[in-house]
Amino acid sequence: MEERHRDEDKDEEQLGKEKLPPKVKLASGVAQDKVLPLCERHETPGWGPWSVKDGVIYAHAPATALAQVLALRVHLDDSIADNGPLRVLPGTHKMGVLSDDAIHRLAEEVTSVDCLVPRGGVLAMRPLIVHASSKSRSELPRWVLHLEYVASRFIENGLELAVA
Repeated sequence: MEERHRDEDKDEEQLGKEKLPPKVKLASGVAQDKVLPLCERHETPGWGPWSVKDGVIYAHAPATALAQVLALRVHLDDSIADNGPLRVLPGTHKMGVLSDDAIHRLAEEVTSVDCLVPRGGVLAMRPLIVHASSKSRSELPRWVLHLEYVASRFIENGLELAVA
């Protein structure tokens, strides 16, 4: 699974905390990456709801499948405090798939950490870490190449990941 994209800025209402110093408690705009692209839809316990986007089938995946994924973010530009770095809630990837209410509760209780990465640097993360891309306060670009790795395309119960 490979994708080159520019992190999208959240508007002020979505993030609400972009004017605070780098380490802040996030109140909104936080999430876990809970869906995986699949070759075919097979009704499997723990998977779903299902959706299709641009012809690709996606399903909300269980924690056992998501824990097998490692995302690498190759920074094509500097990620600094002013151009909206990725913010994470440390250790939350070990908590499994969380409800939206649990995510928002954690965002109120846990201090986020800005992931400041120089151009050419690589950030490794698990999809279940609670995170948000903060709003940029500068005109500086923030491009990343986002790669996701798994040991096998066959992720669980015969489900095969769709890869680009």
